Order: sequence, then structure tokens, then C-alpha cells
Amino acid sequence: MNTADQYVKAIYLLQEMENGPAATGALADMMDVSPASANEMIGKLESRGLAEHEKYKGVTLTDDGIIRARDALQTYCIIERFLANVLDVEEFRAEARELEPVIDGMIADRLDTIIDRNSECPDCFDPETDACEYLDVCGVEAETETEAAD
Repeated sequence: MNTADQYVKAIYLLQEMENGPAATGALADMMDVSPASANEMIGKLESRGLAEHEKYKGVTLTDDGIIRARDALQTYCIIERFLANVLDVEEFRAEARELEPVIDGMIADRLDTIIDRNSECPDCFDPETDACEYLDVCGVEAETETEAAD
């Protein structure tokens, strides 16, 4: 997965959360980049036919952009579930974000055979918790809160 895939995935999630175009500032925040960097990538996505940007309204994905975003989200879910369910990595979200740009389709397909992914994927992804709904994120969050209290 490359940077463009990460951007289309972020735009897709923002569109889902906002029920409309993704605000450029929100995209920059989600990607942890400057608004100028986000705008530059939006321009590249537009030139590739993956997104449309309307000044002061935000960015929306084209049909091709949505397909690519859902593929990217599915790959992210596979990585996340593999780390959490198979390897029992406590910081699975952070690790998944680090691995996301370097896991290609072939590796994701192979990991997918191990995790027994639900057919609902990627619709099972909850952007509010930044996790697949089939993960035991409540248990992970409770452990994190307990550690913080110590």
C-alpha cells in the first residue's frame, strides 16, 4: 500500500464519518501532515481520477477512488487483525499504521488466509475506534487505561 492508498482510505473514512465531502483540514489532521501537503496529494489524486476537490467544500472520492479506498481499508483491517488476533500485539493500531505502507496485496492476501476475515470487511471497520468491530478493542482499551492509572 502506498501513500496515495493511505490518503484515499483516509478520505473514505472521513466521508463516512462526515456523511459528505472530507474537509481538507480534517484530512491533514488524520494523516498527520500540513494542510499544504494534504492539498498537494489531493491534486495528485484528482489528476489520477481518484478524487474531486471543490474549494471550501472538501474532497470526495470518485467511483475508482472508492474502490481503491475500500481495498486499502481491507488491507489495513487484515494487518490490524493479524497483529491483534494472531500475534497478540498490544499496540496493534500503531504497528498497523507503521506496516500499512509496506504491505502489498500479495502479503495481505497471505495474511488474510490466517485471520479468517469476515465477509463484511471492510464494512466492519469503525472509524471512531480506528479498528475492525470484530477485534476485542474494549479489552485492549481497558488494559491501556489500567496501565495509565498505575
